[in-house]
Amino acid sequence: MPNNDRILLINENITTLKVNAIVNAANSSLMGGGGVDGAIHRAAGPELAQYCSTLNGCVAGDAKITPGFNLPATYIIHTVGPVWYNGTKNEHQLLTSCYTRSLQLAAEHHCNSIAFPCISTGAYRFPFEDACKIALQTIDEFLQSEYLPQKVYLVTFGDNDFKSYSRIYSNFFKLP
Repeated sequence: MPNNDRILLINENITTLKVNAIVNAANSSLMGGGGVDGAIHRAAGPELAQYCSTLNGCVAGDAKITPGFNLPATYIIHTVGPVWYNGTKNEHQLLTSCYTRSLQLAAEHHCNSIAFPCISTGAYRFPFEDACKIALQTIDEFLQSEYLPQKVYLVTFGDNDFKSYSRIYSNFFKLP
């Protein structure tokens, strides 16, 4: 049975959400960058970079967890999405792994709620529609057998992405 009561689409600033964990679409250094990664690092404060410097980076498809520091979220789960090379470098599997590993870490840390940005769709150029479908499929499959997290927020930042993701979400869950 689909989990559209547990998977919610919202158009918000991910750094302001009061959830147990937010996911950072990080680069492999975990030391901050542009887009959502830079916004999360700025909002969390300098302690985040200090903490991340002890983690020895992260490879594409994996995830690591840190405290939320100055964010309303308790944790930040940093995942490194794949750079898009026209589907020739295992990108679909790596993106699936980003969502799975992030959800596993959330469950291991007893997170009732988690918020995901659109991973790899910015500077990493993953096609937006494909990335959204992978996110929905992976999260839905994970929630079929796991109690936690109870709520998964898919977060867009901007009306165009929200409208596009809403169409994909409705089609995935076969909503009217």
